[in-house]
Amino acid sequence: MKKIYLVLGILILLILAFGIYQYTNPKAQESITYFPIDPNVTFKTAQTTLTVMKQANTILWKEHSTLDRKAYLRQDAALLYANGRLLETLWNWKQNTAVLEQERRIKLDKSTYLQAITFHHAELHEKEDKIFSSHEMSSDQIYFITDAPDEEKSKKQLDQQTERMLQLSWNKGLRHFAIKLKNYHTFPLSQFNQLAKDVLPGFTKSETGAIVGNLWEGLYKNYILGIKKADGTSENPIGSTLPLILIATDKTHLLVLTETASGESILLRQRMGAVD
Repeated sequence: MKKIYLVLGILILLILAFGIYQYTNPKAQESITYFPIDPNVTFKTAQTTLTVMKQANTILWKEHSTLDRKAYLRQDAALLYANGRLLETLWNWKQNTAVLEQERRIKLDKSTYLQAITFHHAELHEKEDKIFSSHEMSSDQIYFITDAPDEEKSKKQLDQQTERMLQLSWNKGLRHFAIKLKNYHTFPLSQFNQLAKDVLPGFTKSETGAIVGNLWEGLYKNYILGIKKADGTSENPIGSTLPLILIATDKTHLLVLTETASGESILLRQRMGAVD
């Protein structure tokens, strides 16, 4: 009888120990989650490149990032836009590493203006259960021109066509949601990422870090994984327009405006420093 009690006691202790281990070592989450920025952690490299390959009509899209130390979780999210509309996405995550890299070959059959944007993220678990993060952004752009006697003229036409399409789409959304532009500072996502590498106008470096981290957490959950619509359904983001970021002049919130491939205007709202 004593042996039975002893065995039962050991089993109970093992179950409790396993439960405690699971609680203190939660499974890594694939989604991007913003935590306070650790100013002592930096990215040694963060790069996105678009290269025309020798193979006919092929673009090599690559992104690479290296942190200055191993992180509990590394995540990179990359977006590729063709003439202002989302063409492809790349997403990768790994635990206990400093390095992430991804690549994809893209086939094109016509002249295209390509913009690639990448968010490089690291989640760091310090002593006393403190969690911090670090992030960096990179981008690249390229013109893929086919059978054009005047390449510069073709590039200018692609710029004009892309800008015209985006302006029409954003203006449609602004009217639909009755947004007053005088209350916001506006930036296309491509421009926002460039500005946010340093500091956003009117914000400190730490405030900029929080805005960027929270924005990309929201973009991943509500845009990359599927565009969340007002009726509760979601739509594949492929074919959607380059988002317009609107930061309220009173610094209370920001908006993300885009249009789905099916033509529906979408508005995502985020409190400054927290995701709605």
